[in-house]
Amino acid sequence: MAQKKIVVTGGAGYIGSVLTKEALSRGYEVHVVDRLFFGNQGLDKLGAILHNEDTRSMPAHILDNTYAVLDLAAISNDPAGDLNPTITMDINFRARRRLQELCLQKGVERYVLASSCSVYGFQDVVVSEESEVNPLTVYAEANIKAEQSAFSLRNEGTTFTALRQATVFGLSPRMRFDLVVNAMALNVSRGLDLRILRDGEQWRPMIHVRDTSNAFLEVLEQPSALVDGEVFNTGADSQNHKILDLATRVSSALGSDLKLDWYGDPDHRSYKVSFQKIYTRLGFKTEWDVERGAKEIALALSLGEVTDGPETKTLTWYQSLSRQTNVLKDSKFPSGGPF
Repeated sequence: MAQKKIVVTGGAGYIGSVLTKEALSRGYEVHVVDRLFFGNQGLDKLGAILHNEDTRSMPAHILDNTYAVLDLAAISNDPAGDLNPTITMDINFRARRRLQELCLQKGVERYVLASSCSVYGFQDVVVSEESEVNPLTVYAEANIKAEQSAFSLRNEGTTFTALRQATVFGLSPRMRFDLVVNAMALNVSRGLDLRILRDGEQWRPMIHVRDTSNAFLEVLEQPSALVDGEVFNTGADSQNHKILDLATRVSSALGSDLKLDWYGDPDHRSYKVSFQKIYTRLGFKTEWDVERGAKEIALALSLGEVTDGPETKTLTWYQSLSRQTNVLKDSKFPSGGPF
């Protein structure tokens, strides 16, 4: 039986590189579309086919004979998204709309969008997929627009699904230390205070990078009728945490006293999320908790398997790349660069 071909945009990124490896292990033929600003994570050596392309201009033929597109390519967090809102909207919404239309043209059976629970913004109650969204940043707004765009194309031959992911943590070949649990594990491992945005009472749902990667593949393996036109909050009810609680858990897991460094004004984002739909509809369960993830990171740091160089902080690395005109000088970026 021929392998099913899937295309993973952003497939060399923090989530994408883990997802690509898992998809390869399950027997998929994986094509990665990525600008490779953070490297290719050795995915070509594992059997992935790499396309160093921008999703805003990627050739349509990449989708020839494709079963599914997992659309992860994006400016990946609020601070980076705020650098240039126009470019963020171009990549995180308009390029995704273009790809959704290409899926229809090429007869792609499945399209799964990487969205985010950040679309809920600030909420006083536990939110579900039926709750009103409240996007407070251009990153969150672009995710909502991309969701709406996908579902506007339903009933035209492609199954469209959106996964609103919880805040991700854990080890990845493309490591990030600008994510809250990862940053906490790094600081505790370095003997540093934990920098906490006031007042620590804000809620965030968490999910390990391997768990969220598995969720994308679970969607592909479900009957179309269960996932077509559906949004799924992706995480676990047990992994809703207040930020101060996260700091306590990470410190305790790594055998350290809690040492805090408060900063900034109170966070304007807080959301506690229900994940009952993905559990009851698809049977999806997470396997990793915050403590296990923090220990995994601390061990990798101690063994020198991962370091905290500038490329592990997305905003810093994008700013660095933007100063390197020899790297970014190509027509795929308006005004000569992404930011």
